[in-house]
This record gives sequence, C-alpha cells and structure tokens, in this order.
Amino acid sequence: MTTELLNTLYVQTQGTDLRLEHDTLRVHLPDAPGRRTLPLRRLDSIVVYGHINLSTELITRCAQDTRSITWMSRGGRYLARLDGAVRGNVLLRHAQHQLHDQPEARLAVARSLVAGKIRNSRWILLRTARDAAPGPREQIRLAAAGLAESLTNTATAETLDTLMGIEGSAARNYFAALKHAFRPAAGIPAFTHRNRRPPTDPVNALLSFTYGLLRGLVHGAAEQVGLDPYIGYLHGLRPGKPALCLDLMEEFRPILADRFALTLLNRRQLRPEHFEHLAGGAVQLTEDGRKTVIGAWQEWKLQTWEHHLIGHDVPAGLLPVIQSRLLARHLRGELPGYLPWTAV
Repeated sequence: MTTELLNTLYVQTQGTDLRLEHDTLRVHLPDAPGRRTLPLRRLDSIVVYGHINLSTELITRCAQDTRSITWMSRGGRYLARLDGAVRGNVLLRHAQHQLHDQPEARLAVARSLVAGKIRNSRWILLRTARDAAPGPREQIRLAAAGLAESLTNTATAETLDTLMGIEGSAARNYFAALKHAFRPAAGIPAFTHRNRRPPTDPVNALLSFTYGLLRGLVHGAAEQVGLDPYIGYLHGLRPGKPALCLDLMEEFRPILADRFALTLLNRRQLRPEHFEHLAGGAVQLTEDGRKTVIGAWQEWKLQTWEHHLIGHDVPAGLLPVIQSRLLARHLRGELPGYLPWTAV
C-alpha cells in the first residue's frame, strides 16, 4: 500500500520498487500490473516500511533536492534517515526545547494530550455500552459521564500536577468500566484492574505488550518528523525516558492499543497456552503468543480511521506520524495549538 499525506509518500507494501524516471517517481507494486508515477516536485519526503527497494538514482536525486527519505522497520521502528544537506531539524528541535521552557505553552499542549486520551477513552466506553448487559451497561455509562466531567476539568487545570491528577483519575474510572468489555477464552482470568511492572495476569500482560508496540510506532513517528523523542510536555524529563513518545501515546492508547487487545481476546485469537507464568507472579506472552499478536498488529495498522483535520481516512499505522507533523507545525508557529486525534 502507498499513501500520500501532507506531501509525504508512505510505502508499506513489501517488495515495492521505487525508481527515478526523469522528474518523476515510479512506483511498481509486486503482483500488480502497471505502474504508478508521481511528480517529484509534489513530494517533500518519502517514508518506507520494511523491505522496499529504492534505486541509487532516486536516493541520489532526493539527497540533491534535500528531499528526506526515512527507513522504518515493518513494525514501525525508526531505522535511518537521509536528509541531504543539513537543514530544518535543528530549528524544529530548538523550538521544541524552547516551548518546554515556557510553562503556559507547555501546559496548553499537555492539556490537549490529556483531553485527546479522555475523549477516546469515553468513545470506547460508549461503544462498549451498546453491547453490554443492562447491569454493566449502566456502570459503563456512569463511567463515561465521569470521563465527560474529567474532560471539562482538563480545560481549567492550572498546573501539570493537577492535570496529571485528572488523567490518573480518568484512567482508573475507565479501566474499572472497561473490565466489562473483556470476554476472553475459557481459562483466561477475568480482567479486574490495570497492573504492570510486572503484569500479573494475561489481560494485563497483553495490554503491556501492546503498549510496547504502540510506543515503538510513536517513537518512530517522532524521529521520522525530526522531533526530539526525549523532550515532552506532559511527562517529565528523565535520562533514557522518551517523554514526547509517552506524551503522544496517550491519545492513541484507547483506540489503537486497548481496542486492539479487546479484539484479540474477544475473538479468542489468544488462548491460555499463549501466556506463561513466571517466578514471582509475573505473566507474559509466550513466543507463539507474541507471534500471534505481532501478526494481528500488522493488520490492525492497516485499518483506516477518519482524521477530521486531514479530511479523509488514514491507516492506523500513520496516525502517529500525522500527529507528530501537526505538533511540529505548532512548534514552528504554523498552527495556533496542538489538536489531538480523536475517533468519530
């Protein structure tokens, strides 16, 4: 699959061949007749995932034109980037650092991040309530109402500590209601609450593993755009902690991670034999379990979602890239604020 968004070409179909043809980019998809050509002047950058072939002539031309090429793993992990002559990224990262040192501007971005997470959490609960039994349905709707109140409170949070408190309370209410949505195979204990470091039951083990996949996807998106993954606005600075990645993950957790885990368990794609219990009470996926989850994740990333700012559907795997680019535009002063992605 090839997708063009914001003057960037994203190529995900394995075995695709990209070549230079005069002033155009020629795209040949495996097992597909014909070829597609795109004027190079229309593209600011090219991003390829996994096994994609690029001709030397195309790479050289892009370097000369300072058109970036970014190589990502098939799973969305950042591998490398070609920019040609140095430009741009240092100014973007400088702007990112400057905004971090402005308390009001930093708080404004953090409010948007938390608001996006709460909106998407509420969306999940409202959809879950449709299929729930009468008793759980009422509990889920009460939790959704509580999230609506939390969402209102984010707009008036005057400090990051207050905002983090709102986010934490909303997360507890969300998971307390979400437990009614999980219907795993026999032998997998019912989900009761979120626990981690380490997870002590199969559902939490799956959630933690899925959050790891999402974190890799978001980290790759931030690197790809030229942002510093370690300078965030909601999460504090700490050596080795990719604060910006943790920030951008928040709005995607409910839709891309939690709903993904729900789907795997409720469709019985994961069974008790896909989990193993370790000494000390920790639970993790087995090798076969990880293969099952990763295979399903590759398909999940291709599912399209409406993006209200872009104006058309976007594959799930590209949503973090779009949001990273929107954040970059805000940092450059091209947008008045950061708007999170929310499901509709």
